[in-house]
Amino acid sequence: MIHCPFIKQPAPDGFQTALKRLSRRFQVYAATSPQPLPAPGLLITPEIRQQSELYLPISEIRQLFYRLYQYVLSHPPIFGNTPFHTCPSWADCFVALPVWLQFSANPARLLERLLDDQQLLTRFLFSSFLPGRFNGAGFGRYPGQLSWLQQHLAQKNGSLRILDAACGSGEGTWEVAELLAEQCWQPEQVQLEGWTIEPLEVWAAQTQCLPHDPQREKNYQQRVQPLREQGWGERISFRAVDLLAGQVESAPFDLILCNGLLGGPIIHQPRPLQQVVMQLAALLAEGGVLLVADHFHEGWKKRVPEAVLGALMEKADLQARQAGGGLAAIRN
Repeated sequence: MIHCPFIKQPAPDGFQTALKRLSRRFQVYAATSPQPLPAPGLLITPEIRQQSELYLPISEIRQLFYRLYQYVLSHPPIFGNTPFHTCPSWADCFVALPVWLQFSANPARLLERLLDDQQLLTRFLFSSFLPGRFNGAGFGRYPGQLSWLQQHLAQKNGSLRILDAACGSGEGTWEVAELLAEQCWQPEQVQLEGWTIEPLEVWAAQTQCLPHDPQREKNYQQRVQPLREQGWGERISFRAVDLLAGQVESAPFDLILCNGLLGGPIIHQPRPLQQVVMQLAALLAEGGVLLVADHFHEGWKKRVPEAVLGALMEKADLQARQAGGGLAAIRN
C-alpha cells in the first residue's frame, strides 16, 4: 500500500449518523424518482438533475465529503479543486467521477467504501486534488514555450537558478531538466525548484507517484529515470508555497515559469493577479525572465487577455512580449 504522509486514517464513527440519513434519502430516491439514477456515461438532462437535487441535495453531500477531506488530510483542503465544489447536482458529480469510483449511484455507499478502504481513499484524494483537467498535468503541455526555452537556454552559460511556479505534480519541472540535459548542462550547474500550493502535488512531484492514475505514474517514472541516473534528482526540489500569502523568502531566480495559474479559474481577479505578478517579479534576478502561458478555455482569455497580463508585468518593472505561446517578461 502506498503511504502518503499527508493522509491520515479516517474515523468512520464520526460519519455514521450522516451516512444513515443519506442512505434513507437514497432509498426514497431510488424507489420513487421517475428519472434514471446516475450511471456511468449517463447524459444528465435538466429533469434528471432536478430529481437528483430534490431527493439528494448536493449541498448536503458536498458538506459531508468536505468533512471527509478535513478529517483525513493533515493540511487545510482547497475545496475549490474538488469534484463536489461546482457540480449543480449529485447526478452531475457522479458522472464526472473516475470510472473506478462509479460503483454505486448511492453517495452513502461511496463514502462508506472510502472510510473502509485506505487504498481507495488515497486514490480518491489524489483524484480530487490532482485531477486530469488541471493544466499542469503531464508532459508536453507547452511545446511552444519549450521551443522558446531551447533557444533562450542555448545562449546561457555558467550557472542557473530556475523556478517552476505552480508546478503541479512536477512533470513540467522535470521537462525543463530534460531540456537542460539535452543541451549538455551539468546537474551541478543548475538549481531547479518547483512550487505549488497543494501538498499532495508536492509529494507526487517528489516521488513521481500518482495513485489515482497508474499508467501516467508509470510513464512519469520511466521518463525521469535517465535524469535521476545522471544526478538531476539531487538538483530538483519541490515545496508547498502560497504565492498569495505574503512575500516568499528565496534567492533570486534567472528564470521563472508560471503556467496554468494566472488569468484562469485559479487567479483572475485584478488584485490577486497583481499580487502574484509582483511576487514573481521580486524573485527574478537582474536580467531574469518570467514566462507565463496557459491552456485555459477561451472564455478566460476574454476575461483576462494577454494585454492585461502584459500591463501588470509592466507595472512590476518587467518588459513583456509574446513568446512561446504566451508571454516572456524580462527584469531590467
